[in-house]
Amino acid sequence: MSDKSFSIIGNYKTKNTVEKVAHVIFVTCGLIAVVAVFSITLYMIISGAPAIFKVGLKDILFGTEWKPTAAHPSYGILYVILTSIIGTAMAIAIGVPIGLMTAVFLAETAPKRIANIVRPAVELLAGIPSVVYGLLGILILSPLIYKIELALYKNSPGHQFTGGSNLITAVLVLAIMILPTVINISESALKSVPSHYKHASLALGASHIQTIFKVIIPAAKSGIVTAIVLGVGRAIGEAMAINMVAGNGVNLPFPFSSVRFLTTAVVSEMGYASGTHKQVLFTIGLVLFVFIMLINLVLNKIMKGGKKDADI
Repeated sequence: MSDKSFSIIGNYKTKNTVEKVAHVIFVTCGLIAVVAVFSITLYMIISGAPAIFKVGLKDILFGTEWKPTAAHPSYGILYVILTSIIGTAMAIAIGVPIGLMTAVFLAETAPKRIANIVRPAVELLAGIPSVVYGLLGILILSPLIYKIELALYKNSPGHQFTGGSNLITAVLVLAIMILPTVINISESALKSVPSHYKHASLALGASHIQTIFKVIIPAAKSGIVTAIVLGVGRAIGEAMAINMVAGNGVNLPFPFSSVRFLTTAVVSEMGYASGTHKQVLFTIGLVLFVFIMLINLVLNKIMKGGKKDADI
């Protein structure tokens, strides 16, 4: 046996070659990511811009009538935009507190045996296809919401009953769908807080609950905001499940109204649309793309502000 130590990289020349190859691979992967984002952005602008010039940005964004196949077509998507904003906000308002409290439970207070049951259940939620959420919404939530609707509007002859396919059902489905994202990322953020933060707080006389809400959650704020960003992206970009439970009517986003989200507007009509109608659908996709970009920019700004505060 030789006393020489064995090395996978035998000499300086080989090591230098490996470093150069790795550098090229990493730079290439980074460029692919940048080119992909740039290409998608360019494609959406090229595809969505013609309808803006043909129909008019004001008529599309602020029009309230969506009649693309009428003799005198109108392409107003104001109600669709409002539905996406309000529906996503309501889903986040319901899903984020539940998800965050579940993450706190798993990271800080749950007995190991219970955590080992809850955590796989959350991971299973993340793996369920969107169409299954839609089916569960139709089979379970819609009948329940319809009973509530019947009870509330039984003396309102002017109300158009939706059979349970309305904004509330869509919001509840979205809230459930974002839970796995919020829970998993928030739990990881909470667990990454240095343990001496917790020990110092407890040593100063704070209770466990005070330590969680006054120390651990603020310290994990950037990770929690990341979870919210991804949750918003999941909610605002969902199409299949929402298409099944929202009713697909272009109306003001009242709780018991049949509504249409930006994503479902594209999914519902892209198969048979043509001409200006199809171009406007691409414009809707462009509006959705801009929304997601703005949300990411705003929340990233909040995250950076939180990091500066933490450094101070």
